[in-house]
Amino acid sequence: MTETAAPPRRLDLGDFQTPDPLARQVCDLVAKCGFPARSILEPTCGVGAFIVAAAQAFPRATRILGSDINAAHVAVARSRVQRLGAPPRVDLETADFFATDWQAVIGRLEGPVLIVGNPPWVTNSELGALRSQNLPRKANFDGHRGIDALTGRSNFDISEWMLRTLIDAVDHDAAMLAVLCKTSVARKVLAYAWNRDYPIGYAALHRVDALKHFGASVDACLLVVRTAESTVTKECAVFDSLDAERPISRFGLRAGELVSDLALFDRWKNLAGKGGGWRSGVKHDCSKVLELHRDGRNRYRNGLGETFELESEVAYPLVKSSDLASQRPPTRWLLVPQLSIASDTAHLQSVAPLAWAYLMSHSERLDARASSVYRNRPRFSIFGIGEYSFAPWKVAISGLYKRLAFSVLAPFDGKPVLCDDTGYFFPCQTEEESRTLRALLDSRPALEFLSARVFWDSKRPITARLLNALDLMALSDYLGFSDSVVRTLAERQFVRYQETAHQAMLF
Repeated sequence: MTETAAPPRRLDLGDFQTPDPLARQVCDLVAKCGFPARSILEPTCGVGAFIVAAAQAFPRATRILGSDINAAHVAVARSRVQRLGAPPRVDLETADFFATDWQAVIGRLEGPVLIVGNPPWVTNSELGALRSQNLPRKANFDGHRGIDALTGRSNFDISEWMLRTLIDAVDHDAAMLAVLCKTSVARKVLAYAWNRDYPIGYAALHRVDALKHFGASVDACLLVVRTAESTVTKECAVFDSLDAERPISRFGLRAGELVSDLALFDRWKNLAGKGGGWRSGVKHDCSKVLELHRDGRNRYRNGLGETFELESEVAYPLVKSSDLASQRPPTRWLLVPQLSIASDTAHLQSVAPLAWAYLMSHSERLDARASSVYRNRPRFSIFGIGEYSFAPWKVAISGLYKRLAFSVLAPFDGKPVLCDDTGYFFPCQTEEESRTLRALLDSRPALEFLSARVFWDSKRPITARLLNALDLMALSDYLGFSDSVVRTLAERQFVRYQETAHQAMLF
């Protein structure tokens, strides 16, 4: 994405400069759709690829405004504009996106306004790790609470924050946005606008080869949004490329939910519920210490190559996403220091001294875990552990792999099998329960119901929220399953396991 004359890319600014041919292709696509832009805005203009392309594609525009936080980039953009000859009025300035009142800026522009560009492709967590100051004021900008905020739903792409800001600024003006971004960001921005009933008259997503243009292995697109239309829609056409003339699919908002396949969603919407039951696996963030291979009955080897003995009571068989996807039996064991996230681990000193000594010998690594889920928890805590984790049977699925493949997890070596936090599971008490549940989930209605809601290009396409949206009672009624096992499973979907101080300890 970088022009030869441009300064080197800066990761802390999410700086991926757009190649000139791609900027021209984007602007030509917008021009062909007949949008009568009078003013053009590029709020992260970089070295000016979109400024130059817009000036050439929209000769009747009266003003083109560009800004960027990088003064060196702006200087390059100015020199490129000077070589254009007689373009529309072009104003370029050095400015911080997060300190700019974009509603006021856009309000001073003659409409219709076209906003083009390529906002930074980086998340707030990545910038935080780099100690960058190029951030909006608040990280948890959707106000996620509790576990959602702690485990990552509050992480977001900087471009998403920027595009939301711009959508807010033009929600009732005649405007069009044509911006390059991650495909997941495009969907989130549209969901944001649709949920607020912004007057979106047209929305399209054109897939872009990010590896070719930017050297980045990420699903990317051109997001096109037109506002202030007489007809409002909450659907988006998906095109396979910038050249494609016909959409390959449509996604949209239904009952406040973003769905990937509108036809399948409408077909199986009666199977939707708001239950629980599905759980994420164990999160520990220290695999070299806590994930083990067994070399004998009570003898284990860790990821550091150390061999040692542990009490059998603290070790449980573990499956990861790759195991679930290939339906392999467990090859790893997990040291489990507590039964629930509220359980104190200090009791291990007396009831499992070998385990305690082992944990203490690796305390530096364990204490250095950065995730906030361990903050103010007992020392050596893990997360996502509770009564449900120790159910003897489970039905599980990988959250990372791109297919709906459910596995039955049977007890292994006399112990319940645990999942790591890249997998999701439904606790079962008997083999019959687990086999029945898998049969329900493998049915065509269930698979199509879930497929209608999955976006396979997401980093984690399968989530507990997705799985819990399927009402097992409604599904079993549709399929004609009516025995007591099915009813037990359906009822369990709405039972929330309580992790209290009265819960039994591990030993």
